[in-house]
Amino acid sequence: MKVSRHAKIIELISQYDIETQEELAEYLNNAGFKVTQATVSRDIRDLKLTKISVSGGRQKYVIHRQEEPEMNEKYIRVLRDGYVSMDMAQNILVIKTVSGMAMAVAAAVDAMKWHEVVGCIAGDDTIMCAIRTSEETSVVMEKIRRIVSKGVQE
Repeated sequence: MKVSRHAKIIELISQYDIETQEELAEYLNNAGFKVTQATVSRDIRDLKLTKISVSGGRQKYVIHRQEEPEMNEKYIRVLRDGYVSMDMAQNILVIKTVSGMAMAVAAAVDAMKWHEVVGCIAGDDTIMCAIRTSEETSVVMEKIRRIVSKGVQE
């Protein structure tokens, strides 16, 4: 439950300008995660979220990038937990996920910052990743295979 909640938090802060713990808790509760402010506070600490300024004098939660190796472990866990299968269509990689996990897995793939991946679009259980070339699609597939089978970090 914690891993899927963390994946949902990553997805939510990527989609919305969430400023407070209470606001994040409301989004999580609306998504079916029954959480308290104390749980959200622990999740923020676990995920090492930080706030940045946005327009209008507001702030929003973002993933703190200085902890790259540790954050990559979180993304790898999300990828491993959500992944079901993948297939390629030339330079398009289609990844199937557990229902409801596509956006979190897509965010994890994007966060890996692999040069080959131009970007991802996610639905409920399917992700379409645009890859620079057909040859690089095979490279990305191999990276994902290694992560989901052994958890080897790229």
